[in-house]
Amino acid sequence: MIRTRSPLARPCLPPLVALLALLAPLAAAADDEVTLERIMADPDWIGRGPESPYWADDGRSFYYERKVAGSEERELLQADLEGEVLRTVAPEERGRIDVGGGRYSRDRGRKVYSRRGDVYVKDLASGAIRQLTRTASEERDPFFTAAEDGVAFERDGSFFVRQLADGLEVQVADLRLADDPRDEEEDEGFLAAQQLRLFDHLREGKEKKEAEEERERAEQGADPTRAPLPFYLGDAIEIESSSLSPDLRWLLLVTVPADRPDEQRTEMPLWVTESGDVETREVRAKVGSGEPVARALLLLDLAGHAAHPLPLAPLPAVSDDPLADLRQAAAARAAEAREAGADQAGAAASGEPPAEAEGGEPAPRPVAVLSVRWSRDGEHVAVMLESQDNKDRWLATVDFAGPALRPLHHLRDPAWINYDHNDFGWLPDDRTLWYLSEEEGWSGLYTIGTAAGARAARLAGGAFVVSEPEPSPDGRAIYYLANPEHPGRYDAFRVDPATGETLQITALGGVSSARLSPDGARLLVEHSTATRPPELFVQDAVPGAAARQVTHTVSDEFLAVDWTAPRFVAVPSTHVDRPIHSRLYLPPPGAAAPGEKRPAVMFVHGAGYLQNAHQGWSGYFREFLFHTLLTRRGYVVLDMDYRASAGYGRDWRTAIYRQMGTPELEDLADGVAWLVAHENVDPARVGVYGGSYGGFLTLMALFKEPDLFAAGAALRPVTDWAHYNHGYTSNILNTPELDPEAYARSSPIEFAAGLEKPLLLCAPMLDDNVFFQDTVRLVQRLIELEKITFETALFPVEPHGFREPASWLNEYRRIYNLFETWVRPAGEAAPGP
Repeated sequence: MIRTRSPLARPCLPPLVALLALLAPLAAAADDEVTLERIMADPDWIGRGPESPYWADDGRSFYYERKVAGSEERELLQADLEGEVLRTVAPEERGRIDVGGGRYSRDRGRKVYSRRGDVYVKDLASGAIRQLTRTASEERDPFFTAAEDGVAFERDGSFFVRQLADGLEVQVADLRLADDPRDEEEDEGFLAAQQLRLFDHLREGKEKKEAEEERERAEQGADPTRAPLPFYLGDAIEIESSSLSPDLRWLLLVTVPADRPDEQRTEMPLWVTESGDVETREVRAKVGSGEPVARALLLLDLAGHAAHPLPLAPLPAVSDDPLADLRQAAAARAAEAREAGADQAGAAASGEPPAEAEGGEPAPRPVAVLSVRWSRDGEHVAVMLESQDNKDRWLATVDFAGPALRPLHHLRDPAWINYDHNDFGWLPDDRTLWYLSEEEGWSGLYTIGTAAGARAARLAGGAFVVSEPEPSPDGRAIYYLANPEHPGRYDAFRVDPATGETLQITALGGVSSARLSPDGARLLVEHSTATRPPELFVQDAVPGAAARQVTHTVSDEFLAVDWTAPRFVAVPSTHVDRPIHSRLYLPPPGAAAPGEKRPAVMFVHGAGYLQNAHQGWSGYFREFLFHTLLTRRGYVVLDMDYRASAGYGRDWRTAIYRQMGTPELEDLADGVAWLVAHENVDPARVGVYGGSYGGFLTLMALFKEPDLFAAGAALRPVTDWAHYNHGYTSNILNTPELDPEAYARSSPIEFAAGLEKPLLLCAPMLDDNVFFQDTVRLVQRLIELEKITFETALFPVEPHGFREPASWLNEYRRIYNLFETWVRPAGEAAPGP
């Protein structure tokens, strides 16, 4: 209701002025109105913010993409350092403009890059661009050779070098996944052998042919104008990836067995199709559905034409079995099952001890190769590997004299190795590696040399997270992001690798990320706050320099609304000696009578390992807007970074190992108690909602702690972790056959009997992340348990992340009505959202 003073109290105004004066408050109120229709509309109305920004090669301007209004297409804009848009790049011009990324020559006078599968070299002084390839094949990952007289790139699994002087293209290696024909033993049989024994003509002809083939092979190997001799690698392997040394001497291959079993993938029905029939699409496999695929390293000496397997044995503890206790328990279960006559082949298999190498020693565990990095001179290569049981990570170089792996760093985590913070690379001296590691409990930045006996040194770190390291062009500094002042606030820092001196560069508050200009003089900063979407700023790369905002893309319509800004609070934990950082949204003054108990809603973020109580713009922006609607209706809203969340170090992340849903639920309960104690919230009127992992936790709360929340909405929830993907789930719960207890204590479907309060299930039917089957199985379980306090809403054309505004609106109308019905005081009418 709009309240105004009596017209009698106003001075006399001309009729038109008086009319405008009357309408002005109404217009302001309309601008500030918050409705579900507005919140869930196409987010273009908020503004079309900058995406994928990058520096121009000369550092005097920058580029960024922007969504085209009403379309999913993006347009590319170029702006100067004051933010003035110089031009919108036409599609036909993109081949002649600067491109983000690429590799530089040592003097940084040239840059090589790929664009749409073709390779280009740019002279940075003149701006001249030379296109090196124009083919239907995709050429990728180009780099200058060590001599810088050519550009190497990969095409269709093979490496080529384009010589810059004459444009000649040279194939570096010819790899054939077949046996060497010379090694094949012909089964000649009696008659053929007799022919060669009896007739000199035949025997001499065969010997002459073989000698000619050897001579031809020798000539091909010695003639630099001819294609290289083929490497016959056999048909027992397939090449997963390959990496060429800049000096063109070595090719490092990552291989997998050719006979590895196929994953058992799920067929997902497509319900609304052009044909009118139900169609299917193959999607991911489920956790534990296949055996780990062991990767192997094969080093090819291109000059000596020799292949050298690189055994994993030098890696510390690579043959250990961190899951031995679980494996023994699985074997015991399988034995009991066999005695009982049950079919437990899967359990028996997972109880088997690891394979043995020759000599009876345990064989190395299966590993994955995370990345390969060559020094620019080609004299060193670094490889990061991870065990497929997720417990160990190694950083190693290759001793080419052996050749053999030479480990530099080993990280063991009894829970699991973080899939973040695995960046590493070379400093410009080509002898020092930098890398990230959680070995001290938080992601820190370290360096280590390649000389024998070199020791690692921590450059940056502490009780905070270091991420996104980027060495300066001259190697005298490494820039990185960190949150030392507050877990939710991120700024750019710089450290000197020689002295360890650390300086803070940005100080904008909120959340910032930065890209260093090609000359290392400036930063292009992407910055946001909790109430403002990301914008771009330019700042000199020195402490205390002013940051200048160079984009202004947020709409006036969005800025006209007085959105509820969150307070950042640290909720005490009753289980660990650290607070639970959270966002708190409070109703405006006067929304409740003095002393009146207030309703509350708990929002539970998804992904598990994600930070949402940071001080920047949230990926859950619709939920942020929805929370303003809730606060205007008198709700208090709490959004917690429960244990498992990102941004708080290793121990916070791994608290859920083998017990997903237990520490997090303890944290949510602490949040409710804190709201009751500090924000005058009625403990009987607290609702909860969340999607994906947040939907999973909503179910765990309603099933395991039925008195904690009055009602809950679980959106696209995981209901049984045995049905989720392997990469995510096996990190935390191992596999169902090996660790069934962890799955049983972590899966909501096992606790469905505890449902008492109203539950809304929202399920997208084209979800290839959390399958629709998860919701279907839970609904059937609830039916068999004779539960009636739940409803299910289906969204036939939506994937895991909704795309259609109509679906968003329908879903959140249901959530809003759930809270208005079951969380607000009984008897209070709820207006339509």
